[in-house]
Amino acid sequence: MSGVFLSKGLFPKSFFDSTVGFIKHVQRPDGLIPWFEGGHADPWDHVEAAMGLSIGGEYDAAEAAYDWLAENQLADGSWWAAYRDGEVENRERRETNFVAYVATGVWHHYLITRRDGFLRRLWPVVDKAIGFVLSQQSRYGDINWAVDTNGQSMEDALVTGCSSIYKSLECAHNIAVTLGENRAHWLTARERLGDALRNKPERFDRTWESKSRYSMDWFYPVLSGAYPKARAKEHLQKRWSEFVEQDMGCRCVADEPWVTVAESCELVMALLAAGDHARAVTVYSWLHQWRLKSGEYWTGYQFVEDLMWPDEKPTWTAGAILLAADALTEHTAAHHLFNRVSLLEAESVESLDVERAH
Repeated sequence: MSGVFLSKGLFPKSFFDSTVGFIKHVQRPDGLIPWFEGGHADPWDHVEAAMGLSIGGEYDAAEAAYDWLAENQLADGSWWAAYRDGEVENRERRETNFVAYVATGVWHHYLITRRDGFLRRLWPVVDKAIGFVLSQQSRYGDINWAVDTNGQSMEDALVTGCSSIYKSLECAHNIAVTLGENRAHWLTARERLGDALRNKPERFDRTWESKSRYSMDWFYPVLSGAYPKARAKEHLQKRWSEFVEQDMGCRCVADEPWVTVAESCELVMALLAAGDHARAVTVYSWLHQWRLKSGEYWTGYQFVEDLMWPDEKPTWTAGAILLAADALTEHTAAHHLFNRVSLLEAESVESLDVERAH
């Protein structure tokens, strides 16, 4: 199977222009980015797609996506689980990792554009969002995965969700430092969350079946920086054969014959974070067989039945493809975001050893 190999400084802009254009085409006039035309949107995947726009140079479209979040943020700093056609579709819960991800997207866009006005404009949104998320942190460091319709905590934690929040807290801290805002307690919360991810497995999946069969639970602690490089490569190697299909990509779950493009892209970035550049390049090279000439990518491939499944080509998959391409080619100033931990120093936190929890 033919692939596209990417290396430092060789971002194939003409190849990806149609992928960026696909995201922009699906984006609604109000800035919201649904999964696909006529589909629903959720806050996490909305941000993932917006990051693809930033990488593609569509800065105004990306900012429209973040402005949509600003305009639709609830009083407590959160967003509902899903939206469609400008209206709330799912009022059953508000998920903490969905809410936190705005910080990752805003910092990503700022790294690329250096638009100070954008960062200042979105600061209140990030500040309230992180406030909501940290209100759900337990005394053990883990963070409840959601609150229900009435704002009651849904008390259990997800490894993948908490790992995503761990990266978002890094980004939120950097936004605060850049703007001269004192949020030192965010670092303390991040340190506690990292400790839970590394050392307290009993805090996760307490009330439901273990989600360790999902590949994201396997590689997200590496992708987020919760596991240091010294531990990360060995960690990925342990379950490599369970999740990775040669010449195809990464399975979504270990026990299903289904490789998915977005998870494969995130694995690529986790491999880079672990210092395994060769395998990152190889895995990424497999993914473009799932690309349409129009620039969209299928969600995934069911390799026993030999069919694309589901019959969807989501904007967030396109966003993930672009994020992995940027990480491999170092095309934008945000290329390192998921490959390494980078905490800015401020007077209020300069005595904190950011590696001590590792």
